[in-house]
Amino acid sequence: MSKAGAPRVVSLIASATEMVCALGGEELLVGRSHECDVPDSVRRLPACSAPRLDTDRPSPEIDRSVKTLLEQALSVYRVDAEALRGLRPDLIITQTLCEVCAVSLRDVEEALFSWTGSRPALLSLQPARLDDVWDDIVRVAEALGVAERGRKLRAELERRVQVIAKRASRIGARPGVACIEWIDPLMAAGNWMPELVTLAGGRNLFGDAGRHSPWMSWEQLVAADPEVIVVLPCGFDLERTERETQALWARPEWGALGAVRGGRVYLADGHLFFNRPGPRLVESLEILAEILHPSAFSYGHEGTGWRRLPADSVG
Repeated sequence: MSKAGAPRVVSLIASATEMVCALGGEELLVGRSHECDVPDSVRRLPACSAPRLDTDRPSPEIDRSVKTLLEQALSVYRVDAEALRGLRPDLIITQTLCEVCAVSLRDVEEALFSWTGSRPALLSLQPARLDDVWDDIVRVAEALGVAERGRKLRAELERRVQVIAKRASRIGARPGVACIEWIDPLMAAGNWMPELVTLAGGRNLFGDAGRHSPWMSWEQLVAADPEVIVVLPCGFDLERTERETQALWARPEWGALGAVRGGRVYLADGHLFFNRPGPRLVESLEILAEILHPSAFSYGHEGTGWRRLPADSVG
C-alpha cells in the first residue's frame, strides 16, 4: 500500500478509469489499459495491455480475427505482466462482462500466475444493466476508500437519468429504434442499451436489457422496419463509424428501410459513450434523447457525440 494508506491502482477498463477519476482518485492511478483515454490526462500513464489483432482493419476482418482467436482459446488482448509487476499495484480493476470488448479477469489472472509474494487485490466488474453500472461505481469507491463519494455520485447520475425519463414519458410519440452495435455482420445493442432507448422515449426493437448484444439478420431488420436507426459500433468514433457505413449502403435492403428513406439514421460515438459502462452513460442517454425527440431535448452533443447520416453517404 502506498503512503497514507492510499492504494496504487491499475485500471484495465476505460469505464473504470473514468469512475476512478470521477471519484477524485486520478492521482491513485499508476497504470491503465490501451483504451483508457478519458480524461485526456490519463494518457500519461503506462499502458499495460494491447490488442492481439489489427483494429484498423474493416469490420468483417476484425470479426473474423476475433472469432479465430476465440476458437483457438486465445484472448483478444495481451496483458503486460512485467509492466504490471513494475508498477506495484495494490488494486487492479478488470471485468468479466465481455472478453471481446476489454481485458478480462482471466487475462489478468494469467498475467499474475507466476507472481510470488504479495499480490494485488482484483476488482472485477460485470455490468449488464444500468443499475449494475451504478453499483459498480459504489464498489470502485469502496475499494478506493471513498465510499461516500461513490454513493453521492450514484445519486447524482440517477437524478439526471430520472429528469430525462420524466420529460420523455410526457411525449406521446415513441418511435421504433434499432441500435446497431456492429455493422458487418449485423449486431444489435444489448445490456444497458435497451434501457437507455426506453428512458429516452423510444421503443427498442432489438436486444434485451441485461443480456449480451445479439446478432441480427438483414431479414429481421427489414421486417422490423425501424423508424430510427442509431449506428454505434463498439470501439469506433464518429469518423470511423461513418467510413464503415459504406457496408450498409452496399446492401440492397438498406435504401428501402423507413428510417433511411425518412432521413432518420444517426451515427453515434460508441467508443466514448454507449459502449462504456461508466458515468457517461448519462451523456449517452442525453444523446439518444436529442436524436429521438429533438424538439424536447437539446444538450449540445450534436457534432461531437452524434451526427445524422448524410443521405448521399453511399460511394
